[in-house]
Amino acid sequence: MPPSDRTHVESLLRRDRWLIGGSLVAAIALCWAWIVPMAFDMYGTMRGSAAWMMPSAWDLTHLILLFAMWVVMMAGMMLPSAAPAFLLYASVIRRSPEGDRTPAHVYAFAGGYLLVWTVFSLVATVLQRLLAHWLLLSPMMDARDKRFGGAILIVAGLFQFTPLKRACLESCRSPAEFLTRHWRTGVSGGFYLGVEHGVFCLGCCWALMMLLFVGGVMNLWWIAALTVFVLLEKLAPFGAQGGRYSGLPIIALGAWSLLQGMGALG
Repeated sequence: MPPSDRTHVESLLRRDRWLIGGSLVAAIALCWAWIVPMAFDMYGTMRGSAAWMMPSAWDLTHLILLFAMWVVMMAGMMLPSAAPAFLLYASVIRRSPEGDRTPAHVYAFAGGYLLVWTVFSLVATVLQRLLAHWLLLSPMMDARDKRFGGAILIVAGLFQFTPLKRACLESCRSPAEFLTRHWRTGVSGGFYLGVEHGVFCLGCCWALMMLLFVGGVMNLWWIAALTVFVLLEKLAPFGAQGGRYSGLPIIALGAWSLLQGMGALG
């Protein structure tokens, strides 16, 4: 490639990084801009942005708002750790014959990724409704029964050691290898790539997301802690090994909670 062409491509790559990185930052900021005030109000007066969370009846409006809350929360929690994959995909597309449509490809990739977490949010909404109906969740959206919370913690801790967890985490930690193995051409191909990447991400993190039912679906510090944990697990050099070893304290915390719940019965 002539030096002039190489310089032009590098200039476009820098522009792509700013455009895509800026879009990601804006999307994440908007998500947290809704989550944070709602979480503070949830543990405050509940007369502001969280007032809808305490309905007299679970009507359709409440369920739609609950679903929207899960969608926004999942986007805010998962997009930071997915950013390297988006940026790498943009770089690959920019250097390909389809380089002129790089933004369209990347937004399609992001759309596919978010679709997976939107489906998960729908499942989580239904699950939350059922758990509330079975009186396993308190009005503050955390585990009412320590035995229930302990069981979720133990399941999440055990999952950290499974081959499925390792395979999905490795795919998330190695976006270059993922793109090489699953590459598809075209904007529609970008969308399907995003869906596949989202499925691997979901396979890696679904059990961790279930911990929201333990510490509180709207507990801001719990949400932030899980977000940082996922970020470190996927991006930090020690993430893969550290994520596996984290299963031990999660299991221990679950066992302690389970024993506490059983002791309270006695």
